[in-house]
Amino acid sequence: MASKTPRRPRPSQTAGGLPAGLRRLSRRSFQPNARLLVARRWFAVAVLVLVGLLYYRPLHNYFASRAQRAQRLDEVAKLERQQAALKRKLNAAKSEAALAAEERLLGFIHPGEHLFIVKDIQQWRRRQNHPRRGR
Repeated sequence: MASKTPRRPRPSQTAGGLPAGLRRLSRRSFQPNARLLVARRWFAVAVLVLVGLLYYRPLHNYFASRAQRAQRLDEVAKLERQQAALKRKLNAAKSEAALAAEERLLGFIHPGEHLFIVKDIQQWRRRQNHPRRGR
């Protein structure tokens, strides 16, 4: 048997079909540098921070508006209850009996009535509660 010498591979038979020098270049260009990876990560973090900063003010305004709306709705409900109570009082004050009672409190006298002014009611009540024995 004849000794076979190892054959040199053809460039088309090498990995990727490129000569060794070009292979090194292409491998280097496809393998990302560690610095490049770190720079990409920092860039991505910076973009996320920028997006977060741009969304902060609108989100803050949205939640503040929601809270203010809830507060205003509570205030409106309270004012509606107060208005209903005042309407009930007004309807009660319009009646004849309420008007007559208010007239008496203000001291009005109807035609045909006589005004009597009674002074020192406290003394009169004491006399009524403790009658004298000598009579």
